[in-house]
Amino acid sequence: MAAIASVQEKYMKEALKQARKALALGEVPIGCVIVYEGKIIGRGYNRRNTDKNTLSHAEITAIRKASRFIGDWRLEGCTLYVTLEPCQMCAGAIIQARIPEVVMGCMNPKAGCGGSVLNILEMPQFNHQATVTRGILEEECSGILKEFFSDLRIRNKAERQQSKEQQPISADCSKE
Repeated sequence: MAAIASVQEKYMKEALKQARKALALGEVPIGCVIVYEGKIIGRGYNRRNTDKNTLSHAEITAIRKASRFIGDWRLEGCTLYVTLEPCQMCAGAIIQARIPEVVMGCMNPKAGCGGSVLNILEMPQFNHQATVTRGILEEECSGILKEFFSDLRIRNKAERQQSKEQQPISADCSKE
């Protein structure tokens, strides 16, 4: 059991490296890696704002790269590691790609579809389900997100303040 946890932490650290790439771009820091036979075959990080594309999620990018590596859309035998619980689009893509195992860092209570809001990954109604492991390096994964959103709130507040200060003062001279 300890050996499995060690392997999961190793690959989650790789997913965190991807999340830091998103952070460097000013993106929400989410990272993902896909592992096949002990080798990372797909990497991705959030680039939604950078690419101006709704589909530029970490998981979608990693799935695309892994499929190219395997030479098939079916990613059977792979494990997907992601720092934040997948959204509905990414959870659907994971199921469509037939990825049998998903390892998550932290949960997303507002939009997660791996157990928080919905559990698309383990729904028995679908023709494929994934085995899900939650909470691997949870503090590190949630910490990078908390730091990002805290900094974002500070930046947004400063921008609002600066905007107020730059507005011209208009005087109503029509009554003179």
